Amino acid sequence: MAIYITGDTHGEFARFTEEFFPEQAGMTKADCVMICGDFGGVWDGSEEEESWLDWLETRPFTTLFISGNHENFDRLAQYPVEQWNGGEVQLIRPSVIHLTRGQVFHIQGLTFFTMGGARSYDITKEILDPDEPGFNHRRKLLEIKGIAYRVKHHSWWPEEMPSHQEYQAALDNLEACSWKVDYVVTHCCPTSLLQSVSDRPRQPDQLTDFLEVLAGRCQFRYWFFGHYHDNTSPRRKFALLYEQIWRLKS
Repeated sequence: MAIYITGDTHGEFARFTEEFFPEQAGMTKADCVMICGDFGGVWDGSEEEESWLDWLETRPFTTLFISGNHENFDRLAQYPVEQWNGGEVQLIRPSVIHLTRGQVFHIQGLTFFTMGGARSYDITKEILDPDEPGFNHRRKLLEIKGIAYRVKHHSWWPEEMPSHQEYQAALDNLEACSWKVDYVVTHCCPTSLLQSVSDRPRQPDQLTDFLEVLAGRCQFRYWFFGHYHDNTSPRRKFALLYEQIWRLKS
């Protein structure tokens, strides 16, 4: 059995074709490919999107993903939460599975702590609410001025950051396993790595600070994350993934 891991897909799954991922030959549904957030496959409910999800279901492996900041959380919330391999999940398809935040999963004899979510750094101020008065006027002004914006519950969701309950679940589940797991899978990185994974200034936030505490307290073999669209190892035992697909050691 095998477990592979990769970075953000943003609803584009060509990397999982036989041409780009020949390792899938001989794999079964007991084998997994894990995506470090910004899955993007549950976005608008279009026929094309449904077709891609059906295509993923036909792959010989099971697709696992955590949430990023670019997800339609309203649509994700429509899927019921179920128990799977020790943690809470949402089954998008029988073998396309969302690993929810703050969970510890037991997969092929290995333990995985998952904590999806991240702050959208590319849009910091202009988030419009379509229910507020003057929405259309404000949007037109921003477009005239060429200022980027997002619209709440259309192109941005406050759920991109974990809730209090999800932070507490993370603490409870890590405490239950004595703060020791094989792998940590997140979308963003701990605060101390921010400047080493980007050529732009990055400000810490509640989630990166939370992950910084975890990095200092939790025992783990390796920590994988996405979000910053690069492939690099900024520090021993940490890997930032984007297009690359790594095979994990058992």
